[in-house]
Amino acid sequence: MREQNHSAGKELQHRTQAEAPGIKSWNSQAYTLGAISNFMSTFLTFPIYKVVFRQQIHAVAVSEAVRQLWHEGPQYFYRGIYPPLLSKTLQGTLLFGTYDSLLCCLSPVGPHSLRHRWAAGFMSGVVEAVALSPLERVQNVLQDGRKQARFPSTFSILKEFNSYGFWGRLSLGYYRGFWPILVRNSLGSALYFSFKDPIQDGLAKQGLPHWVPALVSGSVNGTIICLVLYPLIVLVANMQSHIGRQRMPSLWASVQDVWDTRGRKILLIYRGGSLVILRSSVTWGLTTAIHDFLQRKSHSKKELKD
Repeated sequence: MREQNHSAGKELQHRTQAEAPGIKSWNSQAYTLGAISNFMSTFLTFPIYKVVFRQQIHAVAVSEAVRQLWHEGPQYFYRGIYPPLLSKTLQGTLLFGTYDSLLCCLSPVGPHSLRHRWAAGFMSGVVEAVALSPLERVQNVLQDGRKQARFPSTFSILKEFNSYGFWGRLSLGYYRGFWPILVRNSLGSALYFSFKDPIQDGLAKQGLPHWVPALVSGSVNGTIICLVLYPLIVLVANMQSHIGRQRMPSLWASVQDVWDTRGRKILLIYRGGSLVILRSSVTWGLTTAIHDFLQRKSHSKKELKD
């Protein structure tokens, strides 16, 4: 039975890889389900994310971050959720759709090499960074408790950004902290797509249900990648918490500030890492499992029609 399950999984993988780019790249069901899974995961894990964000900004323990949110009241608990809901829904589309499109351009006929998967993942991360950085910027300002009085809503933040000149809107407004975001997203996507299939294939040999290898693969990948890139996450959160027309700290000055305020200790940089593990495991595990399930159903229906 184990051998049959593994063979079926490998057959589906090779058939999927060898399909024409037009068919594989525009699987509308995969885009839709990817968007839905990201939407649901973001909503469920948003409280965890908000606690992590407070730790990144104030370098406090979990209990203190929770106390801050409790003191602010339930009306502010989900403050700032709309930008991440929108960005993660778009991310679910861009992450898998752009990757598949680029992979088919680089390697029209499978199986795809590690080099092609890495390159396609890296470039999809670049596209994701360009498209979603403005949403992440607004989200981080909304979640900073110090900005609630001055910027009570998304509209107030957008009004502030749009009051700048053209270059000010980009450098001081929507794309503040873009370069660390670009590095984080491109490397994260490249690592995720490079190692997702090998981990999943290895687990499939054990004869597990199809959704288990995908769930575990997504969880392991998301957790490891997030922890490796966690210093960049902290840097982005701190850079994007700044707002105003005045001259903002440069990238290097921001790095130095984060390092100094964390007592020049790696352990304090990683404060909040335990919650990142939980959030990443849930988010990437669900997203990977649902996307894999959708691919299988899509190909099964196509085979029945043929």
